[in-house]
Amino acid sequence: MKRVLIVIWTFALLAACGETPQALDHSPKQDTAAFQGTGMSFTAAGWKPGDKASWEQQLKTRAQNGQNDYTKVN
Repeated sequence: MKRVLIVIWTFALLAACGETPQALDHSPKQDTAAFQGTGMSFTAAGWKPGDKASWEQQLKTRAQNGQNDYTKVN
């Protein structure tokens, strides 16, 4: 029993020494305004990248239709 505990402790100590470094390898991406666009083709219909009014309208529609439980029930 004592030998098993020694082996388990040895493996635990060796596992703690094997952690890989967690440094960033690249520079961070520059942030842009949310309404500027994603650069991807998976966008909601009716939304025009770069148009702030269109972005706000999409958020308003999403809040009313997707997150408002009263409109889902009634």
